[in-house]
Amino acid sequence: MHAGDQAPLFRKVDCLHIPVPELEAGLSFYCDQLGHELLWRTTTAAGLRMPDTDTELVLQTERPEVEVNLLVTSVDVAITAITRAGGTVIEPPFDIQIGRCAVVQDPWGNQLVLVDHSKGLLATDEEGNVIGNIPTKNSSDL
Repeated sequence: MHAGDQAPLFRKVDCLHIPVPELEAGLSFYCDQLGHELLWRTTTAAGLRMPDTDTELVLQTERPEVEVNLLVTSVDVAITAITRAGGTVIEPPFDIQIGRCAVVQDPWGNQLVLVDHSKGLLATDEEGNVIGNIPTKNSSDL
């Protein structure tokens, strides 16, 4: 098998969402006990650094399941490619603070969460609190 002339759709694993019942307890476990550095936080989520990758661990209190987010250049373009290839859209594209997100399913029922950084990465203050976005220059910055 070969990919031919088509560029791969998925760029990398953007983050691994881990549900926690309470954010401070999750931070105590993952940061204080396991040594992960806090990158950013909101009232319901916190991004943590893993030292050998730029993929983040995201502790969150809003959804009960573990979720892997795959980075794509454009969620809207990715949706077209996935449906053309035989996949289905589970949750249509929607806006998030850093860009767009969607949930799709491959032909075998595997659910995939797609995300792009079209609005830029998160900007934080000295304590890691999210205060806005850092715009990206172009898709090669993702």
